[in-house]
Amino acid sequence: MDFLLDPNVWIAFAMLTALEIVLGIDNIIFISILVGRLPPERRDKARRLGLGFAMVSRLLLLFSLSWVMGLTADLFTVARQGISGRDLVLLLGGLFLLYKASHEIFVEVEAREQAGPPVSDQAQLKAAGNKLFWGIIGQIAIIDIVFSLDSVITAVGMVDEIWVMVAAVITSVGVMLVAAKPIGDFVDAHPSVKVLALAFLVMVGMALTAEAFDQHVPKGYIYAAMAFSLGVEALNIRARSKRARLAAEAAADRPAS
Repeated sequence: MDFLLDPNVWIAFAMLTALEIVLGIDNIIFISILVGRLPPERRDKARRLGLGFAMVSRLLLLFSLSWVMGLTADLFTVARQGISGRDLVLLLGGLFLLYKASHEIFVEVEAREQAGPPVSDQAQLKAAGNKLFWGIIGQIAIIDIVFSLDSVITAVGMVDEIWVMVAAVITSVGVMLVAAKPIGDFVDAHPSVKVLALAFLVMVGMALTAEAFDQHVPKGYIYAAMAFSLGVEALNIRARSKRARLAAEAAADRPAS
């Protein structure tokens, strides 16, 4: 138990946990947007399952370090560019994220009024709800693998002790589990923020696709751009709220005709 008294262990744990939380922001946003399509009573369950998949996939990859690191070896070459298993996973994940985020932006901006045919049979309604629920869980599981792979490779480069990595992953997922609901509720309540979040996922998809071809895009740039955009939108939300309050006060003070 002497290792628990080693300050270097706690510093590594704190740094890795913070990194896992930061790297999990895009995962939380993706989960929050998909879960927002479900009925309110099923969203919490979907969030828990989605983040549960994230934790399980990261832990499995941690316990398969030799296989994970083997993914960095080139499988074949295209136009003098070596392509490894990791590159393929990042490429497919990036393309999937680009498609999904672009589709969700279209639905949010152009096709929000569209609705499916009415379903009168309760059995059919329940089956359709279950199909949507598990379809969303499947999409979350797919993107979890992509985000987990990049996260685990980063963790291996920072820490040598696997138990520190495991503890950091479990702690970070616990923090994300607490933060997922308020973030999801806020995004769902503000359509403009939701579009910004989807645009952020498009940027992440582009970064993953570029990373597959060894063109590293520091995520700090993406996060900084997104933070600036969210800051501007927060000012817009506050301004709209203030105008609505002043209009309500003016209407209340206006004498009845």
